[in-house]
Amino acid sequence: MALKVASIGRPNPRVDIFKAAGIEVVEAEPTTTAEVIDILKDVDGAMIGIWPLTDRQVLEASPKLKVVSRSGVGVDSIDLDAATELGICACNTPGINTSEVADHAMALLLSITRLVPEQRAAIKQGKWSDDPAQMLEFRGKLRRIAGHTVGIFGLGNIGKAFASRVRGFGPERIIAYDPYVPQTTADLYGVQLVEFDELLAESDYITIHTPATAETNHIFDRTAFDKMKPTAVLINCARGPIVDPASLFVALKEGSISAAGIDVTEIEPIDPEDPLLTLPNLTITPHTAGSSPTSGAAGSIKQAENVLRILQGQAPHGLANPEVIKTIAVMRATDPGRWAGCPDFSTALAL
Repeated sequence: MALKVASIGRPNPRVDIFKAAGIEVVEAEPTTTAEVIDILKDVDGAMIGIWPLTDRQVLEASPKLKVVSRSGVGVDSIDLDAATELGICACNTPGINTSEVADHAMALLLSITRLVPEQRAAIKQGKWSDDPAQMLEFRGKLRRIAGHTVGIFGLGNIGKAFASRVRGFGPERIIAYDPYVPQTTADLYGVQLVEFDELLAESDYITIHTPATAETNHIFDRTAFDKMKPTAVLINCARGPIVDPASLFVALKEGSISAAGIDVTEIEPIDPEDPLLTLPNLTITPHTAGSSPTSGAAGSIKQAENVLRILQGQAPHGLANPEVIKTIAVMRATDPGRWAGCPDFSTALAL
């Protein structure tokens, strides 16, 4: 059976593994949904990024498609419900940038508590020598992590990695909200699990490390910010839609919280005229938390291997919709459709 794979958007440098396996590769950078459909309608596997969206319209128009693979943990550009119903695997590459994201969250927190950007800017403006009184003012505004409460929203791999890092700074408590993690697991990282409202009320610093889902969408809204300490700092290196941007603006503007450090926004790139960018107590980076040459190389190969492994009947690195296995089993027993002639990878998952 002749197979074809599409690499869409940012080029994946490891498409060579498909060519070595005799699989045709189509590389493209579509700009419209119609162009995406035109590419995917005749391929067996696809590699995508944050864009293009493989929503229900796209997936239903792709009768041969068996697997969509994204680099990184997030799969929010894939309609998981539609993929599962249609028998399409949605894959990700968990673990490739855990260290980078945890480091970046720690860096944002330290930049805010130690006012690194502000001091750097003042010194470059000559104020250390010309306005020493202003430089002395910084000393009264710097904060420590030791002796304070650090909150983690989402205790998955990245949340755990952050906990391991922040423990070295001597917080009085590390608390977390994650209804899917048992306390016995949290104990391994010196973390106490609490309810969401307690996380908001007790934390001096909160960092977000959870997927963007219907459950977490805008969970940090005006109500949540009103429950936080006015001295609290919020860090978000997860996904933009978890935080309601309008509520964040009001919270920072009116002092419901003292500062925020974000690497993600609800709409990316953020509009240069977005009012959030006018706030001096917002530190922002352009969705680079997971980036490094190391994570990029690992992500490229694992993203490509996910597609190749499934097409060859092997277990992928990450399957975000494992319930699709049942759908595929029913298809194979009745009308295999897109899976006709393709080896069964599900048995490899059980090994």
